[in-house]
Amino acid sequence: MAMTHLPPQPHGSTADWIADRVLRGVIGAVLKMPYDRRLPFMGAVLRRAIGPLAGYRRRAETHLAAIYPEMPADLLRRTADGVCDNFGRTLIENYSWAEFGERLSQTIPTGDGLAVIADAKANGQPVIFVTGHFGNHEAPRQVLTRLGYNIGGLYRPMTNPYFNTHYAQTMTAWGGPVFAQGRRGTTGFAQHLKSGGMGTLLFDVANSKGALLDFMGKPASTATSAADLALKFGAVVIPYFGIRQPDGISFKIEVQAPVPTGSAVQMMQDMTDRLADKVAQHPAQWFWVHRRWKPQSGA
Repeated sequence: MAMTHLPPQPHGSTADWIADRVLRGVIGAVLKMPYDRRLPFMGAVLRRAIGPLAGYRRRAETHLAAIYPEMPADLLRRTADGVCDNFGRTLIENYSWAEFGERLSQTIPTGDGLAVIADAKANGQPVIFVTGHFGNHEAPRQVLTRLGYNIGGLYRPMTNPYFNTHYAQTMTAWGGPVFAQGRRGTTGFAQHLKSGGMGTLLFDVANSKGALLDFMGKPASTATSAADLALKFGAVVIPYFGIRQPDGISFKIEVQAPVPTGSAVQMMQDMTDRLADKVAQHPAQWFWVHRRWKPQSGA
């Protein structure tokens, strides 16, 4: 008789389990709504309830004030509310990945990177797409997948192991192979690139052992993984962004020119500068809730 290998069961705290049950209930109920209603509804839930109660709004305001000390208090609050709203919309869009893809099916990407990735695909050259927790980071992958590109990814598992079991499915249920960070996942992602594959990395999370780079005028510890992998496998690095439009539902997809090859630090600073430019243009679309400016280890 053939043996069925079940995935390992998650192990977390009782608080993690309760939080996951609540989130599952909310997400399940919202997914029953029509698409055009569920996005603003989930945005409002994060903006009015979860964001303030969980401390997300306050943390976003604190970080915004550190970067924009002259920003009036009312604008800080509105921007932080917008951050929470975008978070809610992004979360439910990614759980609605099939419908999200359909909504993006008529979206035409723009940018100098489009010709580069077409050439890379034709020549079997690896491509690393880089982006941040901005707009909806899955929107560009959705659009390019519909154009025939097989794009994988490397993601950081959620700290709540129960929530992670179903959140991970929003990334792995479609597109190219997606790997969880860790020795095994990083090795799999590297092999995918080595074979000429395409993958995406989000690089805007604090890494205490990373390079200290300028981000929005302040030093931020940044992992150099994207540049290290590109240099090792001869991959072209393409920043791309899914910019939420004023209707709150549609997106502009920008595929930028490749990052010039240089040292890993130079390349990461270039990527960071491009993200900073987008954040400056659309501050409510970046996830200011992240503790992005953590000190380095031993600092």
